[in-house]
Amino acid sequence: MFSFKNIFRLVALLEGVSYLLLLFIATPVKYYGNDPQYVKLLGMPHGLLFIAYVAMASMLKKDLNWNQRTFIVVLLASVIPFGTFYVDKKFLNSKK
Repeated sequence: MFSFKNIFRLVALLEGVSYLLLLFIATPVKYYGNDPQYVKLLGMPHGLLFIAYVAMASMLKKDLNWNQRTFIVVLLASVIPFGTFYVDKKFLNSKK
């Protein structure tokens, strides 16, 4: 059964993967291959996943008893490559 926390974990995973694809595949292809197609293709889904990640983190803050520092780390992780994977392992992967 899916809980809101598990849905957030899925969104965090997808957001992290889309960010890595955008940074390390689509952007180099755009600038070194003169082909912006992949940035256009991945940009909108990544943006929607980013917004969903931030909104869901805000909603889960109270349920998961995150203090202000933890909440800021969770939000900052969304703009750092591999950051959402760290959040999943550190703050979401508990058996609670």
